Amino acid sequence: MPMDFLRRIKDSQFPLALHEEADIRNAIVLEAAGLIEARLPPPGVPLTQGLSIIFRVTPEGRAALSKAERTD
Repeated sequence: MPMDFLRRIKDSQFPLALHEEADIRNAIVLEAAGLIEARLPPPGVPLTQGLSIIFRVTPEGRAALSKAERTD
């Protein structure tokens, strides 16, 4: 689940390279929502080929995490 992934990486040292297909899929969703800034494979390119890097969790991403933690 993307929010679980976001919670897992929020305190990581960035840039963060991704290698697992599930992590890359989560990152695609989070980037589309504006919750992270990342370089990810373009559509049509196999997810595990090329470079997948998260540069940061955005302020919107941190706010979403904070809101999710208050409702847990």
